[in-house]
Amino acid sequence: MNLNFKGKTVLITGGSKGIGLSIAESFLSEGAKVIITSRDTGNLDDAVASLTKKGFAKDHIKTAALDLSQSSACNSLYDQFQNVDVLINNAGAIPGGNIFEIDEDKWRNSWELKVFGYINLTRLYLKKMQEKKSGVICNIIGMAGVSPRYEYICGAAANSALIAFTQGIGGTSVRSGVRVFGINPSPTKSDRMETMMKKTAIDKLGDASRWMELTTALPFGRMADPSEIANLAVFACSDLCGYLSGTVINVDGGQLFATPQK
Repeated sequence: MNLNFKGKTVLITGGSKGIGLSIAESFLSEGAKVIITSRDTGNLDDAVASLTKKGFAKDHIKTAALDLSQSSACNSLYDQFQNVDVLINNAGAIPGGNIFEIDEDKWRNSWELKVFGYINLTRLYLKKMQEKKSGVICNIIGMAGVSPRYEYICGAAANSALIAFTQGIGGTSVRSGVRVFGINPSPTKSDRMETMMKKTAIDKLGDASRWMELTTALPFGRMADPSEIANLAVFACSDLCGYLSGTVINVDGGQLFATPQK
C-alpha cells in the first residue's frame, strides 16, 4: 500500500527510543525523510546506527539534541526545521506515583516536556502548516488520560489535558487544511515502561523482578509492541485518513471496556 510519503519530511520528538524510534522506522519505510529529537546525543547516535543498519539511507535521517521542556529549545528546533509535513509529538517521561509521591517540582518538571512541549511545538508548526494549508500533527498521548489511576496521577492529568487540547485544536485546524489528532497507547514495550512496571511490582507484589506477571492480565496477555502504535500513526497521518482530525484513538486492545477478570 502506497501511503504517499515519499519526499515528505516528518519531525518526531522523543524519536531515539521506543514508540518514537519505531515511528521513525515506519515513516522511513514509506519513503519519508525523518528528523528525530532527544535530549541525549548518545541515544540519537544509537538510533541513527540502528536505522542505517536496517538499510535506511543516512541522508534521510536528521537529528536534533534538544531539551524540549525548555520553550527556547522548541523555538530552536523550529528555526532549524521549519518546513515539515508531519509533526509527531511524542517526547515525554512522566513518572509513576500517587499525589504524595510526586512533589510539586517533579510534577511541574514532567509537565514542561509532555504538556507544554506538545503545546509549544503545536503552536509553532500549526501556524506554518496553516500558511501552506497542508500538514498533519499527531500527538502520542496515553490511555491514562481516559482511564486515570491513583498510582499514575501526574501522567493521567497530563494526558487528560492533552486529549482536550488535541480535540479542541483538531476540530478547527481543518478549516485551514491541517489535521490534528492523537493516539492513546496502552502499556507498550519500552525501557521506561519496564521501569514503571517494576515500581508497580514492588508496590503490589513486593518484588520488582516479578513485573512481567503484571502484563498477563493485559489484552492478548502482553503489552503492545511499539510497531503496532507506529504503523497506526503512519497510516493515520496519510491521505488515506484524510477525514481524521480532532479525534484521539484509544489503542488498548479493548481493555477500557472489558469486564475485569476475577
